[in-house]
Amino acid sequence: MILRLAPLFLALSLLATSALADLRLLMFEQAGCYWCERWNEEIAEVYPKTSEGIAAPLQRTDIHEKLPDQITLSGRPVYTPTFVLVRDGIEIGRIEGYPGEDFFWSLLEIIMKPLPEYVKPEEDA
Repeated sequence: MILRLAPLFLALSLLATSALADLRLLMFEQAGCYWCERWNEEIAEVYPKTSEGIAAPLQRTDIHEKLPDQITLSGRPVYTPTFVLVRDGIEIGRIEGYPGEDFFWSLLEIIMKPLPEYVKPEEDA
């Protein structure tokens, strides 16, 4: 009986996985960028452990490199760092520059809040 159900469970798990969108946070950076370094010092280590980092893993991109054909942005980033949230390769929000640790998290939350992939952590009571 279990062996006959295995293909059904496999099909259901593949269907559920394919229904999830590919969400990424692209970080456009360049060598010598002071604000990129600040972001690296203040955010980079903790980002993958946060609910934002889990929902939208970071993908670093040199601002001068050609974008892959699978990525569609509303406009080419001009400043570094620029953070662009993409779903299935299409831009859905961006933060231009690094406004400091507190403002970065607030701005990122505003962009991510309406997304079903994002689960905001419980606030401290």
